[in-house]
Amino acid sequence: MKRFLPIILVILAAGWALSGLRETPPADGFDLAAFGRLPVLVNGRIKPLDTVARTSLLILQGRQRVGDPAVPEPLVASPTEWLADLLFDPAKADQLPTFRISSSDAPELVALMGLTEDQLRIKYSDAALRTLAILDFLPSTRSRFSFAQIEPKLDELDRQARLAEPIEEQLRSPFQKQVIRLRDTLVLYQRLKHSLQAPDSPDFFNELDLFQKALPAGVEAVRAQQAGQPHDDAAFKAMIRLTERYDFMDKMGYLLAIPPAASEPNSLAWKTAGHALLDTFQTGRVDPQVIVYAALGHAWRTHQPVEFNEILRLDREQLATRYGPQLRKSDIEVRFNAAEPFYRCMVLYAIAFLLAICSWLFWPDLLGKSAFGLVGLAWLLATAGILTRMWLEGRPPVTNLYSSALFVGWGSVALCLLLEKIYRNAIGSVAAGMIGFITLLIAHHLSLSGDTLEMMRAVLDTNLWLATHVVVVTTGYAATFLAGFLALIYIVRGLFTKSLDQTTAASLARMVYGVVCFATLCSLVGTVLGGIWADQSWGRFWGWDPKENGALIIVIWNAIILHARWGGMVKQRGLMCLAVFGNVVTSWSWFGVNMLGVGLHSYGFMESAFWWLIAFVASQLAIIALANLPLEKWRSFCPKLEV
Repeated sequence: MKRFLPIILVILAAGWALSGLRETPPADGFDLAAFGRLPVLVNGRIKPLDTVARTSLLILQGRQRVGDPAVPEPLVASPTEWLADLLFDPAKADQLPTFRISSSDAPELVALMGLTEDQLRIKYSDAALRTLAILDFLPSTRSRFSFAQIEPKLDELDRQARLAEPIEEQLRSPFQKQVIRLRDTLVLYQRLKHSLQAPDSPDFFNELDLFQKALPAGVEAVRAQQAGQPHDDAAFKAMIRLTERYDFMDKMGYLLAIPPAASEPNSLAWKTAGHALLDTFQTGRVDPQVIVYAALGHAWRTHQPVEFNEILRLDREQLATRYGPQLRKSDIEVRFNAAEPFYRCMVLYAIAFLLAICSWLFWPDLLGKSAFGLVGLAWLLATAGILTRMWLEGRPPVTNLYSSALFVGWGSVALCLLLEKIYRNAIGSVAAGMIGFITLLIAHHLSLSGDTLEMMRAVLDTNLWLATHVVVVTTGYAATFLAGFLALIYIVRGLFTKSLDQTTAASLARMVYGVVCFATLCSLVGTVLGGIWADQSWGRFWGWDPKENGALIIVIWNAIILHARWGGMVKQRGLMCLAVFGNVVTSWSWFGVNMLGVGLHSYGFMESAFWWLIAFVASQLAIIALANLPLEKWRSFCPKLEV
């Protein structure tokens, strides 16, 4: 029976991983899944409303769940339900805790927003939960607040943000950075609110009906006034008020939700609802898609799920005649969002890591095979996720920092699977679990900035070089990191356990050496390809740009490792120390040079990423220092080890 346990475990894990593809039942009868599949144009890309909801919540509060710590269930069933409330019932959405303001991170901002101690304190109804909060096992103060709580201080917040804006980002105080961040999230919230209807309208659908009926007389009054002829002054003033109203909606609107007319040659000439309503003064009729959204809003506010679902069905049929491929992509993207493949990969990598570590202590065959199976399953799941992203974006796998984190983890784990298949000592599974989890954690934090399937910058808009230079050089990152993490395993096992025997140490040394050879090749070829791309784009092969220097440093450092080993200047322990420092070199090239604020590859300073980078570098240097303890310390654990 024991030999079937790894297979059973992998099957159960696969069932759990695939469970995210299951369609959730409609909430209160409303088919929110169909609503989330409606396409809109945002930042140059047609995407479903489900993606808009998820990315907006990540920007606003750093998570997709809208809830209260004192209430176990979310306040809304899904991000799409939250977006429906914001678009169609803003008075209700304004009461939901949507904005993150942490009293520990930004006490001055909390004071500025006038949040009282009573508003900050979480009041648990259960005595056990109150006890856990006192012991700091549960939060005792709130970190997320509603628009209604913040609204009274909007003018002061805007004033403080304007004072902070002229200061360079690196020189701003923590308070100034938090003020600008909160102001920007509030702007996004307000723009979403004005995207499909006027938020102050009690019944926008009825308003449009009255507007359509009054339009002929109003347009005639405006034309008469412009010609200096007698006109209906009330109708003229009504048209002016509506023009100003819809012009404000157009300027504030975030979603380009109204597709172009069938006669429009540009298929990406989508409009805001406000813009479409302004066009009504020329066309004489309200755009049908604006009416569709107004009718959806009416059905949502008046709790008519049957009407809501029927409107969605009819609108889907209409859109399918012109946007069939885009709708299919929206459908797949919504399922992809719900499946959360990379989150599930993180869980599988963590479990595989623990099982592989335990296999060094007991049940090596059973736990080792189980860990290997889970790593393989997680890698396949990550592969499916990356391929889906490539299909949705129409691009090679690496287009930005987020996708580079996914690919570095994917490439490293692929090499780990190969090493584990050859050596069968759980070292590959341990490294795979550790690297896979860490890179996906990095990717998660990078996703908090918004949509990760963003449009490419003009200079990067070439699939040839994205598929060659970027993929090859990122594979070099993955291999260099893998060598460093294998070296970490060697050092930790050699210093803190008695499990590093001569056979295992020799295997690790061969692994590190082989991976460094592969990393050197990929880094060198990728850097040369990058120079050719630079020559085509900027007219020079090499310009000592910080990113170029970082890539060159990786090549040089890997070459140093190989020459030091070839020349006998280092043995196993020295090889491992050099490989660990490769983690420092690679992390600097991957993230550090992007934050310098200079060069053609600068993506801007990221304060949180900077401090994590410093902490990572410090940890690697500390491990190198530990590895250089006297030989007696090493041999107290591993007396026969050639270090």
